[in-house]
Amino acid sequence: MFETKKVTRFVDDLIGGNGKLLISVLEDIQDKYNYLPEEALRQVALKMRVPLRDVYGVSTFYNAFRLKPCGKHIINVCQGTACHVRGGKRVLDKIETLLDIKAGENTKDMQFTLETVNCLGACALGPVMVIDGKYYGNMNQAKAESVLKQYRNKVREKKHEENKNASRVKKPKKVYSR
Repeated sequence: MFETKKVTRFVDDLIGGNGKLLISVLEDIQDKYNYLPEEALRQVALKMRVPLRDVYGVSTFYNAFRLKPCGKHIINVCQGTACHVRGGKRVLDKIETLLDIKAGENTKDMQFTLETVNCLGACALGPVMVIDGKYYGNMNQAKAESVLKQYRNKVREKKHEENKNASRVKKPKKVYSR
């Protein structure tokens, strides 16, 4: 999936820039790949001369790190007490239905990852949903559907623009010879 040389070069650059700060190196790797690929963790252990088990220990200790690929848009739905009693489970169920995935899964097109959290620290706004760090409060099923529709439209527009730009690239004319 990843080219080892590119991962190695990237890790070398990170370690040179961050010294021996393991967490900073892992954060930068996750920023680039949207998760922590196994090959990158192996390179970090090798280059930093830290046992691989320790690199995995840090990677799995902090909830901010991911060891599996995730979608471009991360959706967190609060299931804490305040959100739960105000309908957080119904909001989660609606999102699962709309995306055709369960919490902890990615959509097939890798556009969305759905996660539940125990608290987002915005209990007065419950039920709360966060997409890519943006908070949406007082959620209900209809609001959740509306917000997801906006994100899906952005994804479609971006794909359309990419296809449009790709079609503008002049392709060489075919030359036929006999």
